[in-house]
Amino acid sequence: MPPGDSSAADRPAPADGEPARAPDDGDGEEPSGAAEDYLKAIYKLQPPSGGTVSTSALAEELGRSAAAVTNMVKSLAEKGHAEHVPYHGVRLTRRGEQAALRIIRRHRVIELYLIEKLGYRWDNVHEEAERMEHAASDELVDRMAAALGDPDFDPHGSPIPTSEGEMEDRAGVALSDLGSGARVVVREVADDDSERLRYLASMGLFPGTEVTVESEAPLDGPITVRVEGESHVLDQKLAESIVVEEL
Repeated sequence: MPPGDSSAADRPAPADGEPARAPDDGDGEEPSGAAEDYLKAIYKLQPPSGGTVSTSALAEELGRSAAAVTNMVKSLAEKGHAEHVPYHGVRLTRRGEQAALRIIRRHRVIELYLIEKLGYRWDNVHEEAERMEHAASDELVDRMAAALGDPDFDPHGSPIPTSEGEMEDRAGVALSDLGSGARVVVREVADDDSERLRYLASMGLFPGTEVTVESEAPLDGPITVRVEGESHVLDQKLAESIVVEEL
């Protein structure tokens, strides 16, 4: 056994409230497809400040039972991809963040490749990319990205992580947070609802589109926006899914 190494059995169990974790700098086992889905979800939900994600929020995001989430979180912690803080939640280790960014890169490059090279629509590409991301190698994804000119963003405006695991921190606000008269450009839309994407396309609400907020109803009511000279009404939930930048 190398100097300074010890088996898991030799390590003291963490006290209540302390993170259960494995070291970040060893040779960790590659996560399974199911584990990759959890890593992506934790990355999505984890606060920028580095706080934890509750297991209940994770269960809701993934549509899994609380028991299934708890078991997977413990497994991720044992393999060095996450820290599980009892009664608080879970956060990714550096190794877990890199694994999450790797699978996010695969997903977003595949989406763009399917649209640009194979003629998929932006509203039917997400599920296909979900299936392919777990099987595609990093080399294949890098070749896809090169064929596309190493793009910075996917079809829905989301930044694509680099092969080195870096991703642009893009500033923006939800369209629902802006008041009447605001002039904005669409930067990003959520990609996980085909019907919503088709509706946005019917209004011309793509990344890069300029939008003016004409009015907003009180008490979290719908907002009216002008897109290319036409007015459209959006409910709050839909407006929340559109990330914009003020002009």
